[in-house]
Amino acid sequence: MSAIIVTVKLFAAYQEAYKVPELVLELPQNTPVAAVRDRLMTEHPELAQLRNITRFGVNLQFVEPDTILQDGDEVVLIPPVSGG
Repeated sequence: MSAIIVTVKLFAAYQEAYKVPELVLELPQNTPVAAVRDRLMTEHPELAQLRNITRFGVNLQFVEPDTILQDGDEVVLIPPVSGG
């Protein structure tokens, strides 16, 4: 099974945890977008509080957590943001 490469844009708490604006990840084919969130939370357990409130975007479209990623996709994890 070959791998896919996706770019993950990081915002808010995700960017604070990683200290970079984006990541490039290699993932197995047929990976759902929620698996990206889960991988980041495994690497940075302090993000676990965002598990149930993070929304997902792929290629500038909001998507459901079970959306399967394709090679070259741009993924955005959208945590709630406060302020105004």
